[in-house]
Amino acid sequence: MRRLLPLLLLLLMPVLPASAEPPPDASRFFPYTLNTTRLPNGLTVVRVPFNSPGIVAYVTAVRVGSRNEVEPGRTGFAHFFEHMMFKGTKANPEGQREHILGGYGFDDNAFTTDDITVYQVYGPTAGLEKLIALEADRFQNLEYSEPSFQTEALAVLGEYHKNAAGPDLKLEEALAKTAFTRHTYQHTTLGFYEDIQAMPKAYEYSRSFFERWYTPANTTLFIVGDFNDAQVVSLVTKAYGGWQRQPTNVTIPVEPEQTRGRSVHVDWPQPTQPRHVLAWHTPAARADTADAAIQAILAEYLVGDTSPAYKELVLEKQYVESINVWTTPHRDPYLFPIDATLQDEKHRAAVDAVLRREVTAVTGAPVDAARLKAIQDHLRYGLLMDLETPRDVAIDLALYAGVMGRPDALASYLKQLGSVTPQQITLFARKYLKDANLTVLTLTPKAVAAGGTP
Repeated sequence: MRRLLPLLLLLLMPVLPASAEPPPDASRFFPYTLNTTRLPNGLTVVRVPFNSPGIVAYVTAVRVGSRNEVEPGRTGFAHFFEHMMFKGTKANPEGQREHILGGYGFDDNAFTTDDITVYQVYGPTAGLEKLIALEADRFQNLEYSEPSFQTEALAVLGEYHKNAAGPDLKLEEALAKTAFTRHTYQHTTLGFYEDIQAMPKAYEYSRSFFERWYTPANTTLFIVGDFNDAQVVSLVTKAYGGWQRQPTNVTIPVEPEQTRGRSVHVDWPQPTQPRHVLAWHTPAARADTADAAIQAILAEYLVGDTSPAYKELVLEKQYVESINVWTTPHRDPYLFPIDATLQDEKHRAAVDAVLRREVTAVTGAPVDAARLKAIQDHLRYGLLMDLETPRDVAIDLALYAGVMGRPDALASYLKQLGSVTPQQITLFARKYLKDANLTVLTLTPKAVAAGGTP
């Protein structure tokens, strides 16, 4: 449902000493060396040598997402500001940076999640010195006019309309608004629609948003690939050393414990497949606990390809077209949502019964140790096999570090994936997968609501 990562209660990166290394125990579980330096202004710079002759990935992770949007009427600004970061500076007006990077052959993109904004550039090491200068310039000296701001605000509104043409955004909005009553996870990364409509009038606020969150202590660079480490550290120190904006602290509302089940229904006005979602509140992803790893494993155990639920609902009875659990790690307690796309509305009750049966089973009967081990190996192997390029490595490091607050968070997560026990799975399910902690989301398309077949 939510975009990436689509990921702790601390607002700022922890203080790391210069040239800090990951804890030895965690680093054994990650196949690449992390060289980490924290500059005097708080900027964390992580370099990872990678056998990619002439190629480098340069990823900037800013710990700001929709989670940080605490002011009423100002939701969606983390995502909106991702757009504004391409508007240029006095030294490099809009379009010039992209022209220079294009001349070298760099790919350039960005994305925003609930917890983090990630800027990624990928291309030839020959252009790395210029790239460092360009990135340091825009993160310190972004400039844009009010007309340019208003034009981009309309583009973001158009992006919302485009996403709203399909059911997923409405599902996400309905689930978030129902499951969360206080925390800022109650709005999506795009933000509330009425706030997006009002964005063109928020030019002055946008400038304060940049000053508040785009600070060196709230930012980590991940440079992965083929480069001279000493030279890169020297270039980054020189280019970013003058960045002196101070970190901002805001209070994120704490979501109270859910004490009774909730439900929400969406009538979708167009033909589509019916949806059935069971979502429980679960803990935040942290580098010092196994909660994120447990949720990833539990998702596979309950509805993965080898699970009884998948075999029965997808393969044998064919009641369900697809079934997933979206377990993207989050900084604060989030949700464990089982999302089933139904073949037909008439199967809803049967699907619900099977899913609840499997949840009950994992809270009562012993967890199959052999299945658990196979799932752990599959998840760890799959994650490691996905680290094929410098860009893959840099983005995954950024995502886990952005959520968990440590550059070596991915290594810690890989370690935890292999150390979860059957008892931990059972205890976690008993504590969190209970009816009082559950929100049920259903979606019925128009044709079904009218008595027909979608």
